[in-house]
Amino acid sequence: MKTFFNVQDIGDLGKALQEARQVKATPFAWKHLGENRTIMLVFFNSSLRTRLSSQKAALNLGMNPIVLNIGQDSWKLETELGVVMDGDKSEHLREAIPVMASYCDIIGIRSFAGLKDRDYDYDETVLKQFVEFGGKPVISLESATVHPCQAFADLITIEEYRRKRRPKVVMTWAPHPRALPQAVPNSFAQWMSAADVELVIAQPRGYELDPKFTSGARIEYDQMKALEGADFVYAKNWSCPGVSDPSAYGKVLSTDMGWTVDAAHMAVTDNAWFMHCLPVRRNMIVSDEVIDSPRSLVIPEAANRVVSAQVVMKRMLESL
Repeated sequence: MKTFFNVQDIGDLGKALQEARQVKATPFAWKHLGENRTIMLVFFNSSLRTRLSSQKAALNLGMNPIVLNIGQDSWKLETELGVVMDGDKSEHLREAIPVMASYCDIIGIRSFAGLKDRDYDYDETVLKQFVEFGGKPVISLESATVHPCQAFADLITIEEYRRKRRPKVVMTWAPHPRALPQAVPNSFAQWMSAADVELVIAQPRGYELDPKFTSGARIEYDQMKALEGADFVYAKNWSCPGVSDPSAYGKVLSTDMGWTVDAAHMAVTDNAWFMHCLPVRRNMIVSDEVIDSPRSLVIPEAANRVVSAQVVMKRMLESL
């Protein structure tokens, strides 16, 4: 495995989930793979679960993790080509990436969408430069459009808690005071569409995700209708993806608190499990009553971030 960006990169999902079960049961069984190997984890943005789970996964595999916070531990980096660097950015990715790559065997990169230029974000301009100029395997630790480690962990969690062969999984938009990227919902939709689940996406009009991620999903604009009989409820905010109107890209079109997942919403489900990637805005995305209930999976879901990252790193080490 040379890159991990999309569900296609993991190959057969059944085999990947079986491998995840093995890794979770015996996390230190492959420490020999990472001996004398280094992974560099590059963060352009803040992180808690991604940072800690990636470091833990690397250590479980015997690797040495180096964490670099861009703009804090390093110079501010210019990401665009052809610009006159007369501002506050002292170094360009074109030089920084090959230098970083010379110090490691695998690179993990976290760089959010700017939410200003849809073409720039959806072309994955920053991520692609790490592939082009680094020459090392690259893991997306969340990029402008995808968060595959999160989606893989979500699928592992659903696999562990499913009560029927083909559960109904509902991803519902929920309000948030700030404009958020579409990376998490994009990847969740993509991975669930590839899995053996019934996927329903509930959102207000104007929040339609890019069809390349949602193929196979049922789209609903009536949240309560979407939630009826659900086995899993995955709440997440995202800003306007700008599919039909690029000028609206990154905009907050609604803050309707009626979409906040509360006990009344969960009451129409089939005693569903509640999921969220965290961090979560309590009583905006989800009520205290729901997230603190015995049906909340947010902590097991976060713990599985180590498992998903470790499976990916293991496969990359095996390909070196």
